[in-house]
Amino acid sequence: MFDEELYEDYNSKSYRILGIISIAAVLLSAAFFVLSPLFIQKALSAAIKESPAAETGGNAVSDEVLNLNDQIQEQKDRIEELKNQSDKYQEQINHNRSQAVSLVNEIALLDNQVAKTKIDIERTETEIDQTKLEIKKTNAEIKDKEEEIEKKKDYLSYYLRTINKSDNIEYLEILLLNNSFSEFFDQIQYLENMQSDIRNVLVEVIALKDELEENKRTLGRQEADLKKFALALENQQAGLEQKITAKGVILDETRESERTFQKLLAQTKAEQAAINSDLTILERKIRERLEASDSNFVPGGNVILSWPIPFNGITAYFHDPDYPFRYIFEHPAVDLRASQGTAIKAPAAGYVGRAKNSGYGYSYIMLIHNGGLATVYGHVSRILVSEDAYVTRGQIIGYTGGAPGTPGAGNLTTGPHLHFEVRLNGIPVNPLDYLIDL
Repeated sequence: MFDEELYEDYNSKSYRILGIISIAAVLLSAAFFVLSPLFIQKALSAAIKESPAAETGGNAVSDEVLNLNDQIQEQKDRIEELKNQSDKYQEQINHNRSQAVSLVNEIALLDNQVAKTKIDIERTETEIDQTKLEIKKTNAEIKDKEEEIEKKKDYLSYYLRTINKSDNIEYLEILLLNNSFSEFFDQIQYLENMQSDIRNVLVEVIALKDELEENKRTLGRQEADLKKFALALENQQAGLEQKITAKGVILDETRESERTFQKLLAQTKAEQAAINSDLTILERKIRERLEASDSNFVPGGNVILSWPIPFNGITAYFHDPDYPFRYIFEHPAVDLRASQGTAIKAPAAGYVGRAKNSGYGYSYIMLIHNGGLATVYGHVSRILVSEDAYVTRGQIIGYTGGAPGTPGAGNLTTGPHLHFEVRLNGIPVNPLDYLIDL
């Protein structure tokens, strides 16, 4: 039989038990959700502290870079010291040039040029050492930047993973589960600060990558400078040998006699004047004849010249003030460094105006081109073309010489090279203005 009192008593106990359980569940849930943002915040802070970026302390300069900076400064100081020494020799050279041409003065001039060239060689060697140090420093800076970028990437990785853990909690949940609006806004501010940090790190990474790219461009320029200095060093060493040889030639030819020197000076000037006059008159006559008879030979137009031999440096420039025989004439050409017997190729199509074989004297070839241009090749050891012949660009016309005492070298030579002239309407001009850039 249904006992109404017993049922009511049972219901009363059941409700009390369920109520206690429900209240406990609510309290536990509330505690969990109230504490969870704080827990997540602590987890975020812990993760950030554990990240590698916390240890970097900004863009630190490595000890290697600092050490290289000190070494580079030492090289710069030495270069400045050598420059001052070179300037003093240059003052003496200028003084020698202002004096009357005499054997004593020419020997003194060459002695000062030799001393200056030795200083310049040491200076260039020091510049090479400095550039190598700068290359090493730039490589170290590139390595530092790459390591810094990797650390920043790790930093971002920690941030993103940590934020991802908090993405499951919506702002509404945080608002409902926090005890006050103050706690809610603290939590929102914390997340916004984290996002701001991410933006800052991204900006730093972009800046680091820009610096890295600039360092790599700097490295390319330094390597180009190194090649330039190496070529300059070779030219200076060749120039040194040239001046030492020139001194020997003068002493041998004059037997240290001022009277013999003056006689040699007059004789050589006369020979050079005769050659120049011969080439000027001959070129004018041949050009007039060709322009009248050859429709392909025109007075106007621009002619681009190829290099007649593989480029291996220049030992004397057009009107070079340091040319060792400048007391005889202004150097009307560039002297191209070349080993004895290098093939000479026509730099453009043209006619052979002169092919002068002087035995052991000064042998030379003149080609006449369109556009009023003519080219001259001196110290030729062997001639392969004949006068009035037509040659094409790249055709071999002869072989270089210049070694003292060899066929075609002549008296005034300081070693194997090619004397290369360019004439415009009969007047010597700077060949470098007409040659194809390397």
